[in-house]
Amino acid sequence: MDLPLKGIRVMELANVLAGPSVGMFLAELGASVVKIENVRSCGDVTRHWKLPSEDPDTDISGYFSCVNWGKESIALDITSGGGLDIVHLLAGKSDIVLASYKPGDAEKLGVDYGSLKKANERIIYAHVTGYGMHNPRAGYDAIIQAESGFTFMNGEPDGKPTKMPVALMDVLAAHQVKEALLLALLARERGGGGQYIEASLIRSGIASLANQATNWLVAKAIPGRMGSDHPNIVPYGTIFTTADRKEIVLAVGTDRQFAELCRVLGSPGLAEDEKFVTNYNRVVNSDELKKKLQELIGVHDRKTVLGMLGSRSIPAGGVLDMKEVFEMPEAKAMLLESDAGRGPMKGVSSVAFACDSLPTRSDLSPPPHYGEHSRSILKNILGYTSVQINRLIETQTVYARNEQ
Repeated sequence: MDLPLKGIRVMELANVLAGPSVGMFLAELGASVVKIENVRSCGDVTRHWKLPSEDPDTDISGYFSCVNWGKESIALDITSGGGLDIVHLLAGKSDIVLASYKPGDAEKLGVDYGSLKKANERIIYAHVTGYGMHNPRAGYDAIIQAESGFTFMNGEPDGKPTKMPVALMDVLAAHQVKEALLLALLARERGGGGQYIEASLIRSGIASLANQATNWLVAKAIPGRMGSDHPNIVPYGTIFTTADRKEIVLAVGTDRQFAELCRVLGSPGLAEDEKFVTNYNRVVNSDELKKKLQELIGVHDRKTVLGMLGSRSIPAGGVLDMKEVFEMPEAKAMLLESDAGRGPMKGVSSVAFACDSLPTRSDLSPPPHYGEHSRSILKNILGYTSVQINRLIETQTVYARNEQ
């Protein structure tokens, strides 16, 4: 069975996380993705975002690896005439463009939708911004987490506001772009033409506030920091420590589940106490209830108590570190692994759904080195001669990795 996006070509003018994660998603569905990297900055900035434990001499960081599998890299100076020509020629052979410029910058560079549409009327141009096209501010995830309300709500009640440990705004914006792109491709298949798509980090964050937004809009209650607890359900999200000093989380959403929880923990009368008999009462008396549940849970080790709860279908799980996460069979099934003559590399698939009629690539290539495919893209896709390619490299319009 053919991959669903086989034959679709993507030109990626985006860097960091949001845009590139869309590119990787499309690559996993079979699209050919050409990542255009800036010669002046030595490529995507995340190539250099490394932990102290990483090799300082490689141009592929762990961060870069998370969203750049399955792509080919060409390094260009698009501020030069020759470099811009290459972008326009690639646009003429592409179906999708991914961009992440501040408002006005793409126009200055000549790589905006209007310019590239002249090369290809059917092109679908997806533009990720920080605050939309009418606000020139650059989009930085940490700032947008703060300005969309997430940071204020996140953290312990007596602690400081806390940024979440992943670039969640980028991830949310990427999902918005994926949905829009697939709809645009569907519209084009039905006889439509090219389209311009714009998704901002700030709107994506606000759209994802869910019940916390309506807690304010409906009840005029400003959501505050509650640690892992839930403002509307108790005990849901609450973390408890077990006898072996490990942690578990409960997600008890119904009165029936709560009654069963109490029975399993050996205190059935707790569910009959007027203060805890309904979810509303449990929310009102949450502090007292959490103390009682901690006493009951704290006499068991994590494996034992999770086994007890799981046997009675009570929603609970361990608070796992990253090593433990990737010991789970569900996580192992999502691993991307490659040797490709450069040593073993690992990553995680960006496709989390399963569909019989939508297979994904099982042979995804590892993240590319900077400029690794410059020569092959110029020759095999655009038809440049060796003489022309060498001239572009000599004039520093193009960077090509030496081993090509």
